[in-house]
Amino acid sequence: MEIKILGIDIAKRVFQLHGINCFGKVVLKKRISREQLSNFIANIPPCLIGMEACGGSNYWARKFTSYGHEVRLMNPHYVKPYIKTNKNDAADAEAICEAVSRPTMRFVSIKSVEQQDIQALHRYRQRLIQGRTALVNQIRGLLTEYGIVIPQGITSLRLRVPQILDDQENELSGLSREIFNALYQELIIADQHIKDLDKRIMLLCKESAYCQRIMKIEGIGPLSASALISAIGDIHAFKNGRHLAAWLGLVPRQHSSGNRQALLGISKRGDRYLRTLLIHGARAFISFAKRKSAWLEALIKRCGKQKAYVALANKNARIVWALLAKQVDYQSAH
Repeated sequence: MEIKILGIDIAKRVFQLHGINCFGKVVLKKRISREQLSNFIANIPPCLIGMEACGGSNYWARKFTSYGHEVRLMNPHYVKPYIKTNKNDAADAEAICEAVSRPTMRFVSIKSVEQQDIQALHRYRQRLIQGRTALVNQIRGLLTEYGIVIPQGITSLRLRVPQILDDQENELSGLSREIFNALYQELIIADQHIKDLDKRIMLLCKESAYCQRIMKIEGIGPLSASALISAIGDIHAFKNGRHLAAWLGLVPRQHSSGNRQALLGISKRGDRYLRTLLIHGARAFISFAKRKSAWLEALIKRCGKQKAYVALANKNARIVWALLAKQVDYQSAH
């Protein structure tokens, strides 16, 4: 049994395999458990293995690559059109096997353990920030029930809550003061955890030459730099800077037909977290920079600041590709 292309539909406990030979004939249809998968793949001759990019795919891709196989990951949306009939594990594995053999298929780069570590750090920080935002909203909402209104912004809440707890003339009872004091202490702990993670991310950026290189771009700081480096992987997977910007969802969405070209808003494809960091970084630079390039000044005057934020984020993404792909230093135009 000589397998040229092997499609694997991965899951938690059960895996479906579909293999074809060099003539396109099906030579393998097998359902296998998690414990058996590693040994089975290690004992077959090197071949092309295709999988969907999902939970656990990077782990299996690294393991199969160590066995001598060529592994390619694909976006599940690109695999779905190859499912011929009803959806099941066997049909999914067959579709994966078919999709990975297409010459125009786009693949997802395999992430290393270090990249996954940085991404896990960012996901942990993001969850803490979301939890802190929910905590702040709860404190503000509960205080409103007692007739105490705090201005918007977490800074205002940090300043006002201690003053409110010390004020003996408001309507807060002894029990409510204990509750708000506990909530405030929880906020302080969350702030400290986020600060610790920020320091850890800053340390990782100092140790990475790639992060140091792209942090010179206006609007890209330690958060954006580390998140981009961990997500991009092999920069040569993108043909040019526009492909990277399109992967981040920062290019116009098209709905064109015939000679009518219709460009809509940005596509918002890819990782929302990365896109948010780039746009917020562009917003910070445009809002606070004293000196801007002529291109940026003309863009703001022509389109307004909101569109300029996205345009600068798009431009920064293209610059990131150029710096990483060509191994050059950034020359500021601002």
